[in-house]
Order: sequence, then structure tokens, then C-alpha cells
Amino acid sequence: MAMVTAKDGTQIYYKDWGNGPAVFFSHGWPLSADMWEQQMIFLGLKGFRVIAHDRRGFGRSSQPWSGYDYDTFADDIALVLADAGVEEVALVGFSMGGGDVARYISRYAAQGKGPRVTKACLTSAVTPFFIKAEDNPEGAPPEIFDGIRAGLLADRPQFLSDFNALFYGTNLKPGAVSEGVLAQTLQIALTSGIKGTYDCVGAFSESDFRPDMAAFTMPTLVIHGDADSVVPIAPTGAAAHRLIPHSQFKVYEGAPHALTTTHKDQYNADLLAFLQS
Repeated sequence: MAMVTAKDGTQIYYKDWGNGPAVFFSHGWPLSADMWEQQMIFLGLKGFRVIAHDRRGFGRSSQPWSGYDYDTFADDIALVLADAGVEEVALVGFSMGGGDVARYISRYAAQGKGPRVTKACLTSAVTPFFIKAEDNPEGAPPEIFDGIRAGLLADRPQFLSDFNALFYGTNLKPGAVSEGVLAQTLQIALTSGIKGTYDCVGAFSESDFRPDMAAFTMPTLVIHGDADSVVPIAPTGAAAHRLIPHSQFKVYEGAPHALTTTHKDQYNADLLAFLQS
């Protein structure tokens, strides 16, 4: 475990485990690096070096008042990879973290800065453009995100507890995950600061990553569940695959948003096969 300090003084926490080819994980909202524990232990035992950070405002990183935008998130990742001495890396982003991966690739890898990005995986990701707009009619209505922000301000702990049902799909399939997983997820979410949690709703919903997609020149895997009610597949996973023509697209039938947990074995196997290919 380590800390690196950004130019604005924000401290970014990250885990760095194992030895071998490096894989960097970027977590979803409103969680931390801990959401990746099943993937990190799995790949670590398979001979990979696994690295995951807590995005600024989340987990064990600092909780600054500002800086919750994707250019800054990409800069934070660049600092982590530099501090870890990584020369080549595969990038894996979940949900909001898919935007981190996209912006890092366009802002750094495409410019020949930082380690060479060997592969990329977008999982249940918000890329390429999440919110509904004139040129994005399949996107999610803005009122949804207004409701999320209102819920956070009214009663953040209860809102995040209720969000678990959509996250894991237990509203449609009771018992899809254990009570322990639900408790752990809420505990992780509550370690995050309310300002970062609130500001990131706008960041992940309103950021347009369509221009970033052209920078995905490396082998790319897109994984999405067709029952994802948090980040619906049509404007995100399916659209990302269209904009990255060489990408592999795996659709998990009946999978909710948090398929890294509900479909852990399938996801881990697919990720391993992709990284070893």
C-alpha cells in the first residue's frame, strides 16, 4: 500500500500486489479499490502484478473540495503509475472507472506519455457517453442524475444502502449476492466523502468520451450485462464497441451492473484469457 501526492496536495492511495505483467484497476462510483479484491487476488495468484487506487475523494485518498473531473482523474492515475515504476500496463475500468481508462489513454498513452498501455478492458462502463442528449437519444435522462444528487443530500447512507439493490440486481433476483457483500459494499461507499460522491455524479454522467474512443488502438475488451439497470448497455457498452471496431464485446445474459461480483468466476476467467492472449 502506498500514497502519492498530486500537485494540488491531494493524496492518492493505491495497492500494489504481486509480480509479473502489470494490471491497473479503476473502480466504480461510489466505491474504492476494495471493490476489486476478488479480481486482484485471482490475478495476483496467476502471476500478475495488480494495482488499484482509491480515486480522489473516495476510500483512503484525500477528500479535496474540488478536482472531480476526468482530466484530473487521468493525471492522478499517471502519478500512481509513475510512482509504482510501471513501464507497461493493462488498464481495467468499471463503471465510472471506464471513463478514467478512456481519458488516461487519450491524455497520456496516445501522446506517448507514461507506460505503454498493452490492453484495455471496459466493464459495465459509462463510456462513451452516458446522459441523454440530442445526439445521444439512447442516453439516460438528466432527471435520473438530479435524483441521485438529491438522494445524497437528503440521506446519503440510506440512499447508498438502497442503491445496492440496483447495483447487484437484488431487486429483480433476491439473494443474487450475500448479506455480507451488501454490508461490505455499503461500508466501502461510506468511507467516501460526500463532496466527491456528489460531484462525481455530474462527472460520470455528463463527460463525453466519444472523442477518447479513437485512442483505443490497443486490444480492447468490452464487457457489459444486458440486465444492467444502472448503466444500460445500449448507450454505453454497445456504443463503445461500435466506436472501437477492433474490440471484443462480451454480453453477459441477465447480468446486473456489478457483474464483477455476481458473475465473478465468468468475469475473472474472461479477464484472464484476455490478458494472456
